[in-house]
Amino acid sequence: MPTTITMPALSPTMTEGTLARWLIKEGDKVSAGDIIAEIETDKATMEVEAVDEGAVGQLLVPEGTEGVPVNAAIAVLLELDEDPSSLDGFEPQKLGPAALTSSTVEVSQTEPTTPAEPVSASAPTTTTIADHSTSDGERIFASPLARRMAKKAGLDLVSIEGTGPRGRIVKADIELALSGSPAQASASDVKTPPPTISVPDLVIPTGESQVVPHSNMRKVIARRLLESKQTVPHFYLTVDCEIDRLLAMRKELNDRDGADYKISVNDFVIRAVALALKKNREANASWSEEGMIVQNSVDVSVAVAIETGLITPIIRNADNKGLAMISIEMKDLASRARQGKLMPEEYQGGTFSISNLGMYGIREFSAIINPPQSAILAVGTGEQRPVVKDGALNVATIMSCTLSCDHRVVDGVLGAQLLGDFKSLLEEPMTMLL
Repeated sequence: MPTTITMPALSPTMTEGTLARWLIKEGDKVSAGDIIAEIETDKATMEVEAVDEGAVGQLLVPEGTEGVPVNAAIAVLLELDEDPSSLDGFEPQKLGPAALTSSTVEVSQTEPTTPAEPVSASAPTTTTIADHSTSDGERIFASPLARRMAKKAGLDLVSIEGTGPRGRIVKADIELALSGSPAQASASDVKTPPPTISVPDLVIPTGESQVVPHSNMRKVIARRLLESKQTVPHFYLTVDCEIDRLLAMRKELNDRDGADYKISVNDFVIRAVALALKKNREANASWSEEGMIVQNSVDVSVAVAIETGLITPIIRNADNKGLAMISIEMKDLASRARQGKLMPEEYQGGTFSISNLGMYGIREFSAIINPPQSAILAVGTGEQRPVVKDGALNVATIMSCTLSCDHRVVDGVLGAQLLGDFKSLLEEPMTMLL
């Protein structure tokens, strides 16, 4: 009998997704492990794999459709020897929000979602894409954005060499082809320039402008940050940390013979935050109307920039991990975050966040709290500044750090104590090893 394939829940918080691409068509036979679709979530593009074998009876949702609810029917699978007439009068199974996703699919994560190609302000999301197979049936691997860009520009994906994972064609490859580089060949010698976009009530200075549709990740970031600033009473505390001793210890540790790690300043920051939170448990908490939710574990979220926005992989139980372990874990998490290969549990559920812009030369900034967390630490660059010691002018390496606090959870005294302990650990880094 026919089996319903539903929109899977790819993370605990996912309520809907975009069916970016079908890799099958009605009548195709599929086997367990075959990739049948690509689904865009707020964090990444995920591949949906078939678990059971069968024949595709009906595709219920067109590719490119946004806002498909979790557990909504998206396709119907027939048994291999089943007559298509069995679909007559068949109603796809309807599942409640708490139900499990269909047993006919599995998911695996691929590259991060990227914004779609420019369209007019009033244009609906396109539901047609460039061909994804050659005339002899050979499959072409390309990201949803790359296919949309190729379709719009009239490029033949067969003639483009992919530089992404497993040879996948990505945005950069399409841009290279459009630039006229001899490294990429175009199926069309004529390129239609992008249309000039007229946006109501918006003054356009000169030249052409385009409206780029938001990615799912960007929509979620915008909604959550707006909600945070509107509903969470922020206040800010800043300290200047002298880190010359820290830098000396870092060099000594990294120069050790046989060291299989390279500790960064950010690794020291993570360790110091974790130990300061362990000492000030009341700050490792979240607000609720029923009462304060104090967390037993110290799980530090660290902001990592990716192509479509920001993601916060988590160092779990950071207060129980040494600098070397934190360094190794952080490098692995950051690398997989940029590749879009993090599992949901690796970036959801932290108790405190760190945002470090020091590597960009930013001296000082204030970050927005990520609810339900109650605080976030913004870390600036370490730079040499004049300081007064014992009445004499000296030069020291200073790093400014600003703590954003939810005043409902962390009041001024608690925030000051937390930041003071953090500062002491950074300035006396040997105490982190005790």
